[in-house]
Amino acid sequence: MACPNLLWAFVVSTGLGASMAQSVTQSQPEISVQEAETATLDCTYDTKDSNYYLYWYKQTASGQMIPIIRQEAYKQENATENRFSVNFQKAAKSLGLKISDSQLGDAAVYFCALQEHTVRQAPGRG
Repeated sequence: MACPNLLWAFVVSTGLGASMAQSVTQSQPEISVQEAETATLDCTYDTKDSNYYLYWYKQTASGQMIPIIRQEAYKQENATENRFSVNFQKAAKSLGLKISDSQLGDAAVYFCALQEHTVRQAPGRG
C-alpha cells in the first residue's frame, strides 16, 4: 500500500509535431518524491530545425492534458511558471523540468514535447 504523502510522477516517452526529423526521449520510467520536495524530470530531443518550441505537459488521472511550461529555443533564459521551471541546455539538446515544493496534485503523467516552427513557402510563391 502506498504512503499517502508520496508524490508519484510517471514519465512517459512521447513526441509531438509534424516532422519525422525530430525526436523526444524521456529516460525515467517513474520517480517518487515526498511532498514539499523538489522533483526533477529529464528530457532530451533531436531536431535539425533552429527555430522550435519545447513544452512540458501533465496528464491528469482523468486524461486531461494540461500545458505546464513552454521554452522557446531562441531564448537563453530558462522559462519559469509558478513552481515549475526548466533547465534548458540547447547545445546538449535537453530540457529538464523542476517541480519545486511538490504537492499531491502534482501526481500525474508528464510529457515533454517538441514543436518545430519553420516557415515554409508554397511552391511558385515569392
